[in-house]
Amino acid sequence: MELFKKHPNEVQNELLMDLLSKAQNTEIGKIYGFSEIKNYDTFSVRVPVQSYEDLEATFERCRQGESNIIWPNPISMFAKSSGTTSSKSKFIPVSQEALEDCHYAASKDLLCIYLNNNPDSKLFTGKSLRLGGSKEIYQDKGTSYGDLSALLIYNMPFWASFSSTPGNEVSLMSDWETKMQAIVDETIKEKVTSLAGVPSWMLVLLNDVLKTTGKSSISEVWPDLEVYFHGGVSFEPYRNQYQELIPSKKMKYYEIYNASEGFFAVQDQNDSNDLLLMLDYGIFFEFIPMSTYGSAQEKVISLAQVEIGKNYAIVITTNSGLWRYKIGDTVRFTSLNPYRIRVTGRTKHHINAFGEELIIENAETAIKKTASELNCEVMEYTAAPVFMEGSQKGAHEWMLEFKTPPADLAEFQKRLDLNLQAINSDYEAKRYNNMTLDLLKIHQAKPNLFQCWLKTHNKLGGQHKIPRLSNNRQHLEELLALNKN
Repeated sequence: MELFKKHPNEVQNELLMDLLSKAQNTEIGKIYGFSEIKNYDTFSVRVPVQSYEDLEATFERCRQGESNIIWPNPISMFAKSSGTTSSKSKFIPVSQEALEDCHYAASKDLLCIYLNNNPDSKLFTGKSLRLGGSKEIYQDKGTSYGDLSALLIYNMPFWASFSSTPGNEVSLMSDWETKMQAIVDETIKEKVTSLAGVPSWMLVLLNDVLKTTGKSSISEVWPDLEVYFHGGVSFEPYRNQYQELIPSKKMKYYEIYNASEGFFAVQDQNDSNDLLLMLDYGIFFEFIPMSTYGSAQEKVISLAQVEIGKNYAIVITTNSGLWRYKIGDTVRFTSLNPYRIRVTGRTKHHINAFGEELIIENAETAIKKTASELNCEVMEYTAAPVFMEGSQKGAHEWMLEFKTPPADLAEFQKRLDLNLQAINSDYEAKRYNNMTLDLLKIHQAKPNLFQCWLKTHNKLGGQHKIPRLSNNRQHLEELLALNKN
């Protein structure tokens, strides 16, 4: 880690050359002449930037057992993921190298970082409660697929399973609702010192633990609990709820940034919101400034060219045979020495129907500020545009599920709008004198509305996430209909 922190661009360039060398005799390596590429500039000219849709047919050939197409070693595992983008499943290749040199290496590095920062830790005196995917592993023509978390659990080294709870049998149960109670029943008997999982679903689990045990706080159930390793969605909407459930002063929160495509970054300091970009996991990083994304002027830049404070879409080249692949996430750099980032959202999950460029980071910040001002708590939310019709102005329409509702919903509506304007100058410009956008609309969701919505889409649990912002109204219309029932 010290090496790539001191010499980040050299480490990345060496990694790229190594990936090209290993894959030069693959089908894709011959198409783009990997053996002739000696530097990044040539690589960036020869190899096109691609999305999942561009590569779906190629990945399907790999799933059917064809080898040496995108990576020299056989790829027998695929992470099934639909993320928040659509109901259509994606099958992301996961090589043995990615499993060992990326995902498992990251898990070990994360523990090392945490222990180095907290020398008095008693992490290993107990077990880690892991809350993974809700699907089992499926076999298909010699390859296997499932949630990434299920693949990681299924292939976990034997020594790692000794320090984890629940056991594999419960962790890989397919029915989410049955599984949650089984996890509660098994883990309340254990000495749990750490938690790992997606914040929204871990919150459901912890509330189930309190319901089953009759305790008033998680600290009474697991007094030795000291850290929660979280990722998948922003932690900010949930932070206050966790602090209420776990009132222990020694409790720490560490964010990780991983996906089906790889493990990208990890919080490397106590009490920080910044994530260290991990540059030696077999992943070569490039970035597209969001100011040009999807336009005729779109450009791709190297890590050496990024600037602090700008929003970028991530492009990766990996040891799973992903070549200049757009993963759909956006980040903002907070430090260039070392390279630290914050995840700001998804390329497809923002609202830009009127040129306002509202991103998830804006929404999270404004909601947190508004909730703090009005002493309320938001559990889940989504928003979509109200499109202009005739002389009617556009607007943003929000569905919010509160843990503690505001005393005055109209005041929340007004404050949220003002806070969004303070954060996002483009939104402010469109709201000026109601020139383009009217005051945003708000609906209060009935309890568990978002869980019900996920259930109707067979997306309960694990890595499934609520789509926060969208340029179309599909999700919102479905939620509005459910909210009336």
